Amino acid sequence: MQTASAASDTDVLNELNEGFIRAVQASDAAWFEANLAEDFLNSSPAGALEDRAAFIARIARPAGISNFAAEDVRIRPMGDIAVIHGRTTYLKPDARPGAGRYTDVWARRRGRWLCVAAHVTRG
Repeated sequence: MQTASAASDTDVLNELNEGFIRAVQASDAAWFEANLAEDFLNSSPAGALEDRAAFIARIARPAGISNFAAEDVRIRPMGDIAVIHGRTTYLKPDARPGAGRYTDVWARRRGRWLCVAAHVTRG
């Protein structure tokens, strides 16, 4: 049974996850400026480890994909840390379907959730 706090954390994290997905599709660097921790790191599908600045710079460029969506999302709050797992689907520039998985780690800092790490794969 979830406590009221865990339930509200799950709601907030769900909204943040949805915002993350929308911001990737829209190349919305401002959303990431507001929601990534200063020490954020991303493991990219190409195997590169990107810091916050490199990730935001890449996100700011047009995504090149369309219909980006998340499914099979699992949100796991654990106190002041939360892990979100999900599957993505999208259309590649040539309209072929694509899919991947992601894991995002969120930390509650000074009363708000910030993404501290992400790991993305594509198939």
